[in-house]
Order: sequence, then C-alpha cells, then structure tokens
Amino acid sequence: MILKIQENISLAPLTTLEVGGPARYFVTAQSEEELVEAFAFARSQNLPVFVLGGGSNIVVSDKGFDGLVVQIALTGISIDGEIVTAAAGENWDALVERCISEDLAGFECLSGIPGTVGATPVQNVGAYGQEVSETIVSVRCYDRAIDLFVVLSNADCRFGYRTSAFNTNERDRYVVLSVTYELTHGGKPTIAYKDLLDYFDGGHPSPCEVRKAVLTIRRSKSMVIYAGDENRRSAGSFFKNPVVEMGKLEQIAGETNKPVPHFQAPNGLVKIPAAWLIEHAGFHKGFTMGSVGISTNHTLAIVNRGGATACEVVELKIRIQAAVFEKFGITLVPEPIFIGQFEAKNDFKPV
Repeated sequence: MILKIQENISLAPLTTLEVGGPARYFVTAQSEEELVEAFAFARSQNLPVFVLGGGSNIVVSDKGFDGLVVQIALTGISIDGEIVTAAAGENWDALVERCISEDLAGFECLSGIPGTVGATPVQNVGAYGQEVSETIVSVRCYDRAIDLFVVLSNADCRFGYRTSAFNTNERDRYVVLSVTYELTHGGKPTIAYKDLLDYFDGGHPSPCEVRKAVLTIRRSKSMVIYAGDENRRSAGSFFKNPVVEMGKLEQIAGETNKPVPHFQAPNGLVKIPAAWLIEHAGFHKGFTMGSVGISTNHTLAIVNRGGATACEVVELKIRIQAAVFEKFGITLVPEPIFIGQFEAKNDFKPV
C-alpha cells in the first residue's frame, strides 16, 4: 500500500472556526491499514501527530501544525437490534437521524451537533440533558503505545463531564476507530433540559419530535452550521459549564442579588451555565473585538466574523476568562482543543 501524503495543506477550511495555518504533512486515512501506515511514517520521521475528525471542536494555531495531520475517514454503520456500531469518520448527526428513523432512543437530544462519530467519546459529547457516555458500550481504538488495535469498555474510557481518558491522561495514546452504542428500541426520549421542558410544556413527545425540537432550538442559537448564518464560523460552545459547591452558588447569588440558574451535579455540586457568567461579566451577545466576537444568538460561542486569526480567538478567550474570574472567582475551562504553537497564551492562569 502506498500512502498518499500531502504537504503544506491549509487546515482552516477543515475546521468550523475557519482559522489556522497549514499542516506540514497531511494524510486522509480511509482504512485502518492506512492509519497504521500513517503513524509508521510519523515515527520514521520523528513527527508529532494530530488526529483530525470533523474539525468542529479545535482551534488551530496561525503557524499551523509542524507535524502530520491524520484525517480520519473510516466509514461504515451496522445496526443489530439495539446495538449500533459506527466508524469514526461517519457524520454524527446523520447517525442520529438514522437511529431515530429506526425508532431507537438515546441520541435524540444530541441532534445537530457537528463533527464525526469518533469525536463523541473523546469529549463525552452532551447536550440538553443527555451525554453520549450513557449509551456507549465500547470503543475500538488504535493504541499508539503498543501499535495494536484494542477495544475499551465504557468503564475503561473513564467518562466525566466533557472528559474521558481520550482527552485527559491518555490523550495521545488512543485513536478512535469505531464506537459501539446500545440504544433503546421504542424508548422514551430524555426531557430534562429547561429549553425542552418549556418547548413541550408537559407533553409526551416521541424521539423524532424531540430531535426536531432540539434542531429548532439549536438553530435559534446558531448552534447548527448552515450557509448564510453570520455566526456559523465557530467551535460551538467555547467553555464548559463550571461545576461548583453550593456555597459558591449562594455567594454569587448574594453578591449579584440575582437568582443564578443552575443544575444539579454529582456529589452535591451544582453546574452554573457559563453563558450566564459571561453575560454578567460584561460580554453581551454580538460583542466584537476586531475580527472575532461573541455570537449574536448565544453568549457561549466565540465566532470568526471573517478573516480572523487564531491569535485573536485566543486573546478574546483570555479576556473573557479574566473578566469572569475577576467578578466571580471562577476559572472558565475551554472546550476546544488547541493545536500547534500560539503567540498568545493558551491557558488562562489567574493571578
């Protein structure tokens, strides 16, 4: 097999934020054999490797990536009763739509999320009261450390809020090849999130109806990418919702003299919407700073208004983090992965 390796390929068009420089080397892996060959090439040249999926949750440096970018293009879906296995390169929302069409519940609240199947276990993708970890049975991976294919159980993945083994302690070890999920045939949809509770007002919708509602809500917040939307160039939700102790919530409510929206989290903790904190730290919808800004429809999305640089994105990120920390004493943690070397600091360090 002769692998087609390209050089100096622009990465910006391959991301939803549309910023960033070129990859020194670039390859599209359409099979597991090609993936292994790509990593062998990287080892032979002593190159760092970045694995690219749908590009919906990354910020690429203006300098690009001085190594090998491997774009995962593995395809294939099998459905056996309630067990669904999908290759990492499959479009996530297309999989959601197909499963719902076959009366399988468990994905309905995750409709409209851009990206590929392979990204779902990495971030433990979640929205509107569902997390993908609730349905994942196992993840087939390429283990870079031992140069073998392995299968990780749900427990092996060590899922948490927007975290997993794939983006924490084993971040550079595993490459997701396919994911196996267990859904519920004829199951009831999850109606737990306020937006959905308000939308259905006590009704009992089907998973299909919930999908339509989620897509409608996401479009209203520019969280579904489509041509013509001024907010389309984004990485989605840029910050995780912070999880804090109840005392912190009460402190913020007392200092602002306002009710603070929140959700219950494990171990007696509460989750505060990052969007609320950002708004009350002085950043409104439509806020602009040069060629970057905040979505006109959702405070949680940093957008490229056209011609932005990655450095500008990071500078706005730091400005938002600093303001929220100064006002509330909470450090917002970004959701996207930062690729390459940045002139501005990647991480906000409160002083």
